[in-house]
Amino acid sequence: MSLDYATLSLLRQNHPAWRLLCSDHAPLVASFLERAFLSPNRRAIAEADLIEALEDELYGLREQRGAEAFPRTARAYLDDWASPDKDWLRKFYAPQSDEPQYDLTPAAEKAIAWLATLTARAFVGTGSRLMTLFTLLRQMSEGSETDPAVRLAELRKRRDEIDAEMARIAQGDVPILEDSALKDRFQQFTQLSRDLLSDFRQVEHNFRQLDRRVRERIALWEGSKGALLTEILGERDLITGSDEGQSFQAFFDFLMSSDREEELARRLAQVLALPAIAALTPDPRIRRMHHDWLAAGEHTQRTVARLSWQLRRFLDDRAWLENRRIMDLLRDIEGLALGLREAPPQGPVMTVPETAAGIELPLERPLYSPAMRPLLLDADITAGLSHGDDSALYTQIVVDTAELDRHIRQALQDRAQVTLREICEMHPLRHGLAELVAYLNLATEDSKACIDEGATDVLSWQGVCADGQTQERRAHIPRVIFTR
Repeated sequence: MSLDYATLSLLRQNHPAWRLLCSDHAPLVASFLERAFLSPNRRAIAEADLIEALEDELYGLREQRGAEAFPRTARAYLDDWASPDKDWLRKFYAPQSDEPQYDLTPAAEKAIAWLATLTARAFVGTGSRLMTLFTLLRQMSEGSETDPAVRLAELRKRRDEIDAEMARIAQGDVPILEDSALKDRFQQFTQLSRDLLSDFRQVEHNFRQLDRRVRERIALWEGSKGALLTEILGERDLITGSDEGQSFQAFFDFLMSSDREEELARRLAQVLALPAIAALTPDPRIRRMHHDWLAAGEHTQRTVARLSWQLRRFLDDRAWLENRRIMDLLRDIEGLALGLREAPPQGPVMTVPETAAGIELPLERPLYSPAMRPLLLDADITAGLSHGDDSALYTQIVVDTAELDRHIRQALQDRAQVTLREICEMHPLRHGLAELVAYLNLATEDSKACIDEGATDVLSWQGVCADGQTQERRAHIPRVIFTR
């Protein structure tokens, strides 16, 4: 992007981050949002909880600066910050909830992160950044090389360097990083960790923008529904197939590995125990940074899954017809408005009936009428003959979901996570597809379970055909992961 006068002037007028920095209440907005969302790494806060926290903040500021410093209520401030002309908070309703939720927008997070860089740092290191740049260049160069001879020569060179280093260590020459190098690398690790958390909110915002553009194409579609489905489904996995989706899926797959997570926790604890790092008094949140990554990643993963589900629902027949009807009504209103623009009629154009509550007096209700009870004949019950197929009455299948839940909890006793395929290997499916659907229902109701749509597991069971023969059945489903 070119930073010319016109571009910067446009950004100053329209970008929410710049508007936050120019706001008269920027210290209040930035400090409160950083403490409410960024410090505890919270992605959504209920309106009542956020209003209570802001009221406490305003009370303390009014005690210091006077009641006229912040005259509005906490609810009024939140509504103003979430308005389209500010766009510092995103106000939405969670599924199955009628209470508004608030989340920080990527633009506001960028402004707060930039404010944090204005403070002077006690130590500024550049060595580790140069090493990182060199490593990235080498990975790109080697990863794009197509000549096998060049790749093999590079690997042999690296092997010789490793052999030489191993020989020096075996002789007692063990190189150790100096304190300045440790501080340099740890500072870069801390900064990248925080940047990664902010990237999740930006990725989630991009997913929503992509979903909105697809919905606009659906709502404004003029052709048949079959042509629309061909175009939409022709871009299969449009959300997860984008650049943000592929990069995020690669990160999530890496972090979901239990070996990687254990190695990350072990190395992080080892580094924080070093005297040079302890002297920097690092932020206590660094110790659980990988847990924050996982929580933010799961939240983004659920957002993508929810957007995909809403998109499929948006393409449903009833929703499709309702959207077409709404768009037709809007076009009719636009046509009537354009027709009246040149020669507006005198007097009112249309009237809207005044809204009023319907009143029903108690005496207007009808009196109670007792229900008529049927008269049963006192006759003996005799056995009859059935000419239909009653085999369905004796082949009913009842899946015990409590037993399936016990299978999941038993599998998680000795491990941090387990897939549905591993559970089915330990406890084979006895009731076939019905039992598999029950497992999937448990996964959707469990807040700690996640569905990895980028990987596919194959589950098999023994089913009975119509002729009574046993046949193996298979189901290809996205990978379902249960966690403690």
